Amino acid sequence: MAELIHVTAVEAVGDHCLRLRFEDGTQGDVDLSGWRWHGVFEPLADPDYFRQVSLDQELGTIVWPNGADIAPETLHEWVIRGLKATA
Repeated sequence: MAELIHVTAVEAVGDHCLRLRFEDGTQGDVDLSGWRWHGVFEPLADPDYFRQVSLDQELGTIVWPNGADIAPETLHEWVIRGLKATA
């Protein structure tokens, strides 16, 4: 099981790209342009909505206004591996 490392900062840096920083000092970009936008993530296909991402300090991860979120350990793994996220 991946270690839980919280997100400390998030910034949308493109239509579907996020710049993330974590409490362990790791930082990097995650490109979600290849994501299949369905279910709770469907509204994020709209770049304007995607840019409404924010940091939920209580959960230590990123969230959107509709409650969509991505686990911080998943985001950390994506940044460390330099992956272009697809789902």
